[in-house]
Amino acid sequence: MMINSPDTLVKCVRNGLVEEQHFGYVMVLNRVHVIDRVGECGGYPFYMRYCAKPLQAALMIDFGMDEAFDMTEEEIALCCASHAGEQCHLHIARGLLKKIGIDESMLKCGVHMPLSPVERERLLLDDEEPSVLHNCCSGKHIMMLGLCVMHNWDTATYDEPDHPLQKLIKERIYELCELKKEYPSTKDGCGVPIYSMPLENMGKGYLNLFCSEEYVKIRNAFLHQPYLIGGENSTDTKVIENSDHLVAKVGVGGLCVVVNLENEECLIVKISDCDERAREFVVVDSLKNMHWADIQMDYSIKTHTGDVVGEIVTTL
Repeated sequence: MMINSPDTLVKCVRNGLVEEQHFGYVMVLNRVHVIDRVGECGGYPFYMRYCAKPLQAALMIDFGMDEAFDMTEEEIALCCASHAGEQCHLHIARGLLKKIGIDESMLKCGVHMPLSPVERERLLLDDEEPSVLHNCCSGKHIMMLGLCVMHNWDTATYDEPDHPLQKLIKERIYELCELKKEYPSTKDGCGVPIYSMPLENMGKGYLNLFCSEEYVKIRNAFLHQPYLIGGENSTDTKVIENSDHLVAKVGVGGLCVVVNLENEECLIVKISDCDERAREFVVVDSLKNMHWADIQMDYSIKTHTGDVVGEIVTTL
């Protein structure tokens, strides 16, 4: 029987009163068993959302796309990224499109304002509209189109569940995550299929990918190009930049997965209400408690004039 019973993970306290609470799950595991957990999810499946990107990108290595298009480490990182849409991300995206010989009009991820506040302000000041390349998933979609070009698959329907590409991605994700039965699937925010699974299987998928020499190029892209994986204000970028042995990936839906490459263990955080600020505090405090990394954070609650009126407390 599946259980879905999250624990309180974050409290916002003002003058002794709890004003705001965030619930969710924390899990630490290796490839054999769960080491520790907060919150009981008992096999309840959650959608991977953007945490699926490095697993989706495994096909890039499986089919030699990296070699076929002489991809740089930066380009491999962008294909795994939920990037902030900054100029460095757009520059790499345009270069990879040119290598593959396709146009940005072929991307089906849609358009949204860049996640980077600096880039959003630049667009507003320059009276520019965002492009499809500002979409945080544009790198993944370029990768998918590159695989279609390599195999002469239809590029107009690459986002559909019955497309050969998406069938192979599902097969690889199920294999990496050691899934033995079907779980619900849907379309992600960027329009491509996304799969659900228990948190434990997400962790296994990350360990099987990042701790395998077969996918060393993806691992090195994360380790060496953390700013391209996320960018401005991104939790995964902060985690990777503050350690030489951690890789991390955030996903909408309150998810973050961190792999410790030294001891081959994985941390998964899932915030039930999907609050990104709460997610970051839980990730940072979990890493500190496990002695994986010590990332400095401001836990104070302040007025607009800077007066401290409360604090953010994790219950880990």
